[in-house]
Amino acid sequence: MIHDGSSPIENELDLQIRRAAMAWLDQRCTDEHSLVHRDELLNDFYFEGTRLPLVDPNRGIRKPRSMIAALSILTTYTPPGRRSPYDDAPAQDGLLRYKYRGDNPQQPDNVALRRAYERKLPLIWFYGIATGIYLPRYPVWLIADEPEHLQFAVALDQAQLFIPHSAVLDSDQRRYVERLTRQRLHQPVFRERVIQAYEKSCAMCHLRHVQLLDAAHIIRDSHAKGIPTVSNGLALCKIHHAAYDKNVLGIRPDHVIEVRADILEEIDGPMLRHGLQEMNGVRMSLPRSRRDWPDTHALEERYEEFRLTA
Repeated sequence: MIHDGSSPIENELDLQIRRAAMAWLDQRCTDEHSLVHRDELLNDFYFEGTRLPLVDPNRGIRKPRSMIAALSILTTYTPPGRRSPYDDAPAQDGLLRYKYRGDNPQQPDNVALRRAYERKLPLIWFYGIATGIYLPRYPVWLIADEPEHLQFAVALDQAQLFIPHSAVLDSDQRRYVERLTRQRLHQPVFRERVIQAYEKSCAMCHLRHVQLLDAAHIIRDSHAKGIPTVSNGLALCKIHHAAYDKNVLGIRPDHVIEVRADILEEIDGPMLRHGLQEMNGVRMSLPRSRRDWPDTHALEERYEEFRLTA
């Protein structure tokens, strides 16, 4: 039995706010790739006529006064090349961790998270994609408190609720947990960060329909060096993503596109002619920020793979 001084009325109010906040996000997030802006989260959610920010202006843990436990957690966007102040990384059990605020387990924000953990309450995780832009993931649950490491274990999916935290899993179990984490967080975060860096445009043909864009890996994600960072990604429309993955076309280290010789000799309809053959010799577009440009070594390695198949 949990005793923290809260009354049944306070408990019910907490649940009502939690449900209302997630329903509000449902209206704005039409698919798993939907993003929200900081100003929306600070100003646009109202509960029973009163504005209730979903994030704290200055902290990563949000607990409104009217609630008994934390409502949301936030991971701030860290630009490439800079060190994140908190490392919300997976442990040996494959589950992600969310770090305490500071190093005092009894700090009020940490206590607010502990109450969410003890009561098995769902939270919202806002994950930074760019400055002031977040990918929301909800509901998530805290399934372990690890004060010796100043962190909580987080389940991103109901299936992860049943994973024994801090356990040394066998290879199949570990792959299963990691696959869920990739699907629910890492892959969507990678996609949105890459597409934001390329200003929602295909780097080859400049198509700007976001729902038709993918984040393609330069070094394949199945490779040990295929890390999900912007510098190992390209924003490509679905046809050019498929063509790049299958080495129908390649990108030289100087950012010029090459189309395979046999493809250039084919005769077919307008998609082949305009969508692929006319890409040959075109210089791909690059992110505005140089720190988001493709890694030169990754381009060289991938271009060599293309050259050997051409």
